[in-house]
Amino acid sequence: MRQRPVSDVPTLVRVALVFLLVSQAVFAAMQARPTATAQALQQAPPLSVLRASSLGDPIPFAQAVTLYLQAFDNQPGISIPFLDLDYGKVQSWLTRILELDPAGQYPLLMAAQVYGQVSDEAKQRQMVEFVESQFYADPDKRWPWLAHAAIMARHRLHDLPLALRYAKALHDRAIGPKVPSWARQMEIFLLEDLGEYESAKVMLGGLLHSGAVTDPHEIHFLIQRLEQIEAAEKSSSASKRRLP
Repeated sequence: MRQRPVSDVPTLVRVALVFLLVSQAVFAAMQARPTATAQALQQAPPLSVLRASSLGDPIPFAQAVTLYLQAFDNQPGISIPFLDLDYGKVQSWLTRILELDPAGQYPLLMAAQVYGQVSDEAKQRQMVEFVESQFYADPDKRWPWLAHAAIMARHRLHDLPLALRYAKALHDRAIGPKVPSWARQMEIFLLEDLGEYESAKVMLGGLLHSGAVTDPHEIHFLIQRLEQIEAAEKSSSASKRRLP
């Protein structure tokens, strides 16, 4: 089929076409670019609503909700820093996910190792406190995240009493056979850091005499620690006596 030259198109039609193209370009340029803000994250719906939405299969639905929350900081063309998120709303979603799937560990991992790593002390504290609050529902499975929170409180928040509180909870509540002994021994070493040598010695001596530790290498390590604590206690007492 022979193509007609552009000159055969009426001038009015060509002008109208150019006008429409230019108008479309101008209109597109004037439109505000889509933006995403931290406030766009809404409060998590009530658990009853989420359960109804899961259609009787809450675990896959919990995983889908987790993906939604995890991907929220990366929206089309925009990345929202975790620091800018409303952590009250973040916590509401993490709570709902755990309520839908109590055996799941990922929300606690997100709290401890993702949202808890921002450079904002208040938000760091909010996440470790969230981990502690959820720990008590299943201590023998959720102990790793409270142990992480204890380490974070000690070395990032520089809050030794808070770290000791978490370590004490591990010692008292995480008593299952699959909980490693080092997690339950954290309280001893934090007491030593606090200068509570007598309490540390009592706990360590009790642990050694209880028969709960059977590995020879671990027993040797604990005996060495006990000797170190006793030496530190004597050194501290000598220093205090030398003070005027």
